[in-house]
Amino acid sequence: MCNEVRRRVALGQIRDDFSQIRIPLRFPEGLPNLAPLESIRITDQNAIVRSGAEGAELVVRRWSWPGAGGKPVYNYRSEGREFTSGRCIIVVDGFYEFTKHSDQKSKRKHKWLFTLKGSDWFGIAGLVRNDEKVGEAFTMLTTEPGPDVAPYHSRQVAVLPQAEFGRWLDPAVPAREVLQPLPAGRLEVEQIC
Repeated sequence: MCNEVRRRVALGQIRDDFSQIRIPLRFPEGLPNLAPLESIRITDQNAIVRSGAEGAELVVRRWSWPGAGGKPVYNYRSEGREFTSGRCIIVVDGFYEFTKHSDQKSKRKHKWLFTLKGSDWFGIAGLVRNDEKVGEAFTMLTTEPGPDVAPYHSRQVAVLPQAEFGRWLDPAVPAREVLQPLPAGRLEVEQIC
């Protein structure tokens, strides 16, 4: 399952794009330094947008919280769940999946980058929660794979085009209406190695 993402989008563009979809964005902890990152992995920090007392808030949080037995909870199945609290949008411009190398003896894997066609960046549907060990942290929600991801993995993260941001942040909107695999041809796929 997805354990690495990319975020190269500038903070100003995030703010402008939220303004375009008429969602005012607040920064309750001040403006974060969002340096471009080619690789964000489990336990790293990343920008998320969550619902706050006065609307949408951008903060930087840890990816994953410790689960039972200490293993990190970095992906979470969405099917059959409604998520009436803790919804967030994980800010990315790409996510990676890995497949076995064609040389069966090789321990290396092929790395594939998925980006959303026609968009500089997008969101991944997530959940944010407070953990007594690590503080507030987020996990990514997953769905059945869409046709663009199915050749590479049996699951996929729940990709949110910007037009769906407001619906996902509204807990009154049923999760099943928003968390759907994208139709064929919406994701671009590039082999990295």
